[in-house]
Amino acid sequence: MKFTYTFLILFILTAFSIQGCDDFDDHEIPDDIKVNDFIWKGLNQYYLWQADVPDLADSRFTDQLDLNNFLRGYSEPENLFQHLLNKPISQFPREQAIDRFSVIFSDYTLLEGILSGTTKNNGADYGLYAKTNSGNDIYGVIRYILPNSDAASKDIHRGDLFYAVNGTPLTRQNYSELLANETYTLNLADYNSGNFTPNGRSVTLTKSVISENPVYLSKVINSGSHKIGYLMYNGFYPNYETQLNDAFGQLKAAGITDFVLDLRYNSGGSVETATHLASMITGQFGGQVFAKEQWNAKVEDYYASHNPENLYNYFGNRINTGAAINTLEMNKIYVLTTASTASASELVINGLAPYITVIQIGDTTVGKNVGSITMYDSPTFSKKDISSKHRYAMQPLVLKIVNKNGFGDYVQGLQPNFKFKENLDNLGVLGDANEPYLNTAILKITGAGKQLPQNPEQVFDNFKDSKSILPFGTDMYKEKLPEGFGNF
Repeated sequence: MKFTYTFLILFILTAFSIQGCDDFDDHEIPDDIKVNDFIWKGLNQYYLWQADVPDLADSRFTDQLDLNNFLRGYSEPENLFQHLLNKPISQFPREQAIDRFSVIFSDYTLLEGILSGTTKNNGADYGLYAKTNSGNDIYGVIRYILPNSDAASKDIHRGDLFYAVNGTPLTRQNYSELLANETYTLNLADYNSGNFTPNGRSVTLTKSVISENPVYLSKVINSGSHKIGYLMYNGFYPNYETQLNDAFGQLKAAGITDFVLDLRYNSGGSVETATHLASMITGQFGGQVFAKEQWNAKVEDYYASHNPENLYNYFGNRINTGAAINTLEMNKIYVLTTASTASASELVINGLAPYITVIQIGDTTVGKNVGSITMYDSPTFSKKDISSKHRYAMQPLVLKIVNKNGFGDYVQGLQPNFKFKENLDNLGVLGDANEPYLNTAILKITGAGKQLPQNPEQVFDNFKDSKSILPFGTDMYKEKLPEGFGNF
């Protein structure tokens, strides 16, 4: 009897999940709307806010022919995609927008490159700053230089300021177009008492395909009785987990007493890699919940009847290569953040908070508590059996992520314990104990001395940066779709 009852429940759940699917097999899908069909069916199935978008409702169309007629109303797949999002940032002011991050690509290789840290890049990572909230003038500052890049061979360095590209002053309207060029010339400036003054210098940079090792800097700083481990980590790229794990192995071997994690320029990446990083920092919480995912009702129902454990991300003891994780077993860490710190970086801070003391130093983070997944035009929306008729792929938001205690509502960003912004007149040398951000952390650790005062004339609001300019540059993503779930 018990077996029969269980079977009946599973049968009902399965029937519900495929209800209406047969109706969508009655008619062909013309080639001219195949991309649109892929977009609608993928979003209908996985989009986080599927229930809040009327045109994505399961009952919206009676059959495939009805759906085809709707899809023909959108000649550009990108327009359909934006229409099917829940108050997208492309159509609503930031304070009203709900979906700020879902994107679609006409060439999935570009998307795959961004997710792995491989892009066309000249090697000069920069931030863009607005002098005033209402002003039109934009200024750039070089934040760091990638090794073996074009910028690494040129006379340009961290802290260099630029006011124009190819002789055209940067504005809120033109910065994206000017900096998108494969080759451009940065016109440099000096900064003095709140003013940017052209200095006659210029540097021409050319982009090439570069894979960025996100483990930018790792070292030990001795300060009194403290051995302070410092790691600047700039992206949660799965291909570089070995390098990340090796850095932790070196810090562990050095016997560090304190740890500073520099995420100020880290815009995010893989949820799995973020979980591994949290496991490296700790090590004493193996098998416990690091974060929990919240999907739309249809996916949640599927997980509930199949494998609820798939909604949880646990502290582990292996990286993605199978190698053992090097752990520091820290009970307290210091994390450096800016207005460029996003998604998977925020996940690490929020996920660790219930377990250890996390002292955040710097600026308020972006506030990206949602994650996405790559969807291709195939029967399972994975890359297996992908359509050969086009190269479209989309990266829609599919989940919200919360910590062990269920907290994940930080769309306005994570607030620092100690407010601090980078000083455009004195960025300092990364990894140097006197660099203002790192120095602030050292002072908090040792209790020796006072935090450097900040001059309001030298501190500006972050406007954009070289990563956030990219489509889906502030990313947090899952690497695999739920196996076996599907309506079409």
